[in-house]
Amino acid sequence: MALTGKRVVVTGGAGFIGTTLARRLVDENEIVAVDNLHRDSLGGTALAEHPNFTFVQGDVLDAPFLTDIVRGATHVVHAAAIAGVDTVIESPVRTMRVNLIGTYNTLEAALATQNSVERVIEFSTSEVFGTYAFKVDELHVTTQGSVGEARWTYAVSKLAGEHMAHAYHDELGLPTVSVRPFNVYGPGQIGGGAIRAFIETALAGKDLVIHGDGSQIRAWCYVDDMVEALLLALEHPNAVGESFNVGNARSAVTIYDLALRIKRLTGLDGELRFQPLHYSDVELRIPNVDKARELLGFEAKVELDEGLERTIAWYRENPAG
Repeated sequence: MALTGKRVVVTGGAGFIGTTLARRLVDENEIVAVDNLHRDSLGGTALAEHPNFTFVQGDVLDAPFLTDIVRGATHVVHAAAIAGVDTVIESPVRTMRVNLIGTYNTLEAALATQNSVERVIEFSTSEVFGTYAFKVDELHVTTQGSVGEARWTYAVSKLAGEHMAHAYHDELGLPTVSVRPFNVYGPGQIGGGAIRAFIETALAGKDLVIHGDGSQIRAWCYVDDMVEALLLALEHPNAVGESFNVGNARSAVTIYDLALRIKRLTGLDGELRFQPLHYSDVELRIPNVDKARELLGFEAKVELDEGLERTIAWYRENPAG
């Protein structure tokens, strides 16, 4: 199945995942990307010139603006958020405002055009599982760190947004779907992320810095696999009213191993250096995606080394990111 002839509004549409999704949909659909350009993966790309693509600069905190943009949409993808550990720690108030109020405004805007809207995708996060998450499924108890640790404002705000999305479905009939991405990476990534940081550092000929002892484990999901899951969530009738983990458990490695792989694949001479952690970190994060597999037919296809090779090639060709 493939969406055709739809009007798809993507908040955070100039971001990494938003632009990757738009490229998959833009030939057969009208795409409206909404973004304040806090992060910009769109500028200078061919997507910006596509006749089916419209970019509107604005903020999800502006409710009347958002309601006007979403009017008449068939599909809404709410990807706008404050993210990245350093950004969240520096701006916990802004994180809560954007992630909570922005999600509320998006759901209200979709509700206002309920006669046309067929699907609303809300981005949650794997962070809702807290510091230790081994093959967690969607029914696993969600948890966060201690109150007062700014890092967890992101997880709390995203979990609240997920509860809101479910409430709007259960009480008001809005066709919502929540997705919980697990460590997405790939060409065009901006902002935070260990893979981007390691690759850019390696290509600059510098040492790769590992925060902590490198024993932290992550399961990495290539962006094309993330987009495949979004396409299924946008269309499949089984998706409505559900939350889905999206990730690739086969790509689980320690941060130390990740750095070694990137050093090997880039073929460059930088050394590995260790620095103390200055924030509360996640020790283990590996998803169980059985629900997405059984209800949607999702299966991650891109293995870690292949995804890293593609990503490294992109950064070689785009040294400014």
